[in-house]
Amino acid sequence: MRRLTAWTLRGLTPALALLVACTSDTPVSRRIPPPPPPPPPLPEHVGLWSNKSVAPIVQLHAHLLLSGKVLTWGHTGDPQVWDPVSGAFKAVPSPSLLFCAGHDWLPDGRLFVAGGHITDLHGLPNANIFDPATETWQAVAPMAKGRWYPTNTTLPDGEILTLAGTDENDNNVLLPEIWNGSSWRQLTTASWGLPYYPRDFVAPDGRVFVAGEDQQSLWLDVSGTGTWTPGPVRQFGNRGYGSAVMYEPGKILYVGGGDPPTSTAEIIDLNQQSPAWAYTGSMQFARRQMDATLLPTGDVIVTGGTSGGGFNNYDGAVHAAEIWSPKTGVWTTLSSNAVTRLYHGTTLLLPDGRLLHTGSGDAAGTVSELNYELFSPPYLFNGTRPVVSDSTPAIVHYGQTIVVHTADTSSIAKVTFIRFSSVTHAFDQSARLVPLSFTVVTGGLSIGIPASRTAATPGPYMLFLVNQKGVPSVGRIMLLN
Repeated sequence: MRRLTAWTLRGLTPALALLVACTSDTPVSRRIPPPPPPPPPLPEHVGLWSNKSVAPIVQLHAHLLLSGKVLTWGHTGDPQVWDPVSGAFKAVPSPSLLFCAGHDWLPDGRLFVAGGHITDLHGLPNANIFDPATETWQAVAPMAKGRWYPTNTTLPDGEILTLAGTDENDNNVLLPEIWNGSSWRQLTTASWGLPYYPRDFVAPDGRVFVAGEDQQSLWLDVSGTGTWTPGPVRQFGNRGYGSAVMYEPGKILYVGGGDPPTSTAEIIDLNQQSPAWAYTGSMQFARRQMDATLLPTGDVIVTGGTSGGGFNNYDGAVHAAEIWSPKTGVWTTLSSNAVTRLYHGTTLLLPDGRLLHTGSGDAAGTVSELNYELFSPPYLFNGTRPVVSDSTPAIVHYGQTIVVHTADTSSIAKVTFIRFSSVTHAFDQSARLVPLSFTVVTGGLSIGIPASRTAATPGPYMLFLVNQKGVPSVGRIMLLN
């Protein structure tokens, strides 16, 4: 085609001149500039990740403390107390190797740790208590059997149930044990083989509900010497290294897991006369080795994990976070973090509403991540936060009514109570969310503390005011006993 000149285009309308010019042999790159790239998503839609910061250990067990600090430990190195305000770490050496132990909170806010590590598959019988006030450990009476990968569950009366794990000789520990504050007792008529770190929850009727990992759910009555009863069967098969949370009293979300990993999620309402598992919305990404974490809004966020088959597939690493809404059952994809966090990754809710996302590695064939990241969910960018203007009680009691002073009464849509996290191996053994009733009073809100010990098991909690835009206050730490 002959080259067009300005004389050739004379007399044509601007639109026709452009059309003729675009059919010439002038290179396209010289005629029309490429469109600009789309702007990055806004933090109010997808949240915002921090840069990674250095940690002295792989933080594969993580626990929020009454001080607002975080206790963590890994396979190697001393346990550490991390201060989210200063970023400083302090070593707090433990009496025994706590790697792959179980843990949950005593009613007085101390952390109770059962079991630990001899070698892979071989567990210690040791029991230890961490006091957040003094940041020191105390060794207490050991269990009848060693336990490696057990789950601890605080019962309504404040005792601690320890389930599952393998003993000093790599045998499955079949009998549950209960710590009563000074000694252990075995549930001698409740022998049952369970998977590692069973996903246990106190149900509304006071029994312990084992949601998995196996497809067959179970009930454990801890009265007397103990009784097991088969429960409802989940829709999906074995959800190995999937994650489960109690997002309201008696309501459980179980998400991901399996091999190959699944994107599916299921819910169950244990308040029903005949509870049954049902599918809810699926995640955008299949995940295994991930963490599900409760948020002050009542939503659930998942972080980390892999979509690849096998135990811990780095090729399938998932970096995008996702949030699930209990109201709609829909997942929303958020922004992506920088560090691959799979096996031994942990995520924990901080009182300021951010998430600590850390760990991964500290095992053969893995990359040890000596660092952490902080995630600010979208709610931290959606307007002014509600402010609690006065001190709140350090200790609250069942059935009590408290007044929380705030100038934001007209905007508050909900008040939530979230039990402290105690998380490892894709499962938080402690946290549960309880919506609280409230009324507006002069200068603030009158808030009802739960009367039921099965709805809110004793121990440390954070209280959040959440406004109509879904923006939470800074959590106020309270001890419920």
